[in-house]
Amino acid sequence: MMSEKKTVRFIITRQDHPDKAPYQEEFVLDYRPNMNVISALMEIRRNPVNAKGEKTTPINWDMNCLEEVCGACSMVINGKPRQSCTALVDKLEQPIRLEPMRTFPVVRDLQVDRSRMFDSLKKVKAWIPIDGTYDLGPGPRMPEKKRQWAYELSKCMTCGVCLEACPNVNSKSEFIGPAPLSQVRLFNAHPTGAMNKDERLESIMGDGGLANCGNSQNCVQSCPKGIPLTTSIAALNRETTFQMFKSFFGSDHMVD
Repeated sequence: MMSEKKTVRFIITRQDHPDKAPYQEEFVLDYRPNMNVISALMEIRRNPVNAKGEKTTPINWDMNCLEEVCGACSMVINGKPRQSCTALVDKLEQPIRLEPMRTFPVVRDLQVDRSRMFDSLKKVKAWIPIDGTYDLGPGPRMPEKKRQWAYELSKCMTCGVCLEACPNVNSKSEFIGPAPLSQVRLFNAHPTGAMNKDERLESIMGDGGLANCGNSQNCVQSCPKGIPLTTSIAALNRETTFQMFKSFFGSDHMVD
């Protein structure tokens, strides 16, 4: 007697256009060892036939590195925002439900527009500004202890998972979210980036900044890189308080 072939069931939330209503479509694939969600989606793209045996359109989603570095393949898997490249089928309850992150505008199917995050990085000037094309020579050294925790913050891949998990990031709020805030701490810690420290702190002291954080701590629990986001937010709260007094009384009267 032949054993029944093992299969994997997917229920995927689809959306044909940003202005169209979402709907669900089910797919059944033959099981293979070591499958992840990305390999399953690629199999559906190769042969786009749903569970009813009907020919359908290939699934749209974003991906790039396939090793949890680029952050592009974020989606909601069984109700949890995460990277689909590291979501192993063997460790997921079936049927496996795939949905787009709703914090961001849906482009099509599981593909979303993460411009909100990149615009926030521009707002807080999340880079080291060095002008000129000439050789500036070696930069200032960072103490090893500071470099170690700064490296943890630098692991952020702008995947958007922390924004999806945060209840304070939504269409009715201007809150920039945990990831851009943590980047403020990172670039303010850099010896050269510190030149723009006041400017970055001022950018997160208004609407959409630190005051909008509800301290739910969902972000640090969901971050695929284990970045200490709430620690950064706490540190920034202290620094912006100092910055507020500094701005109010004037830097000439403050001791650094």
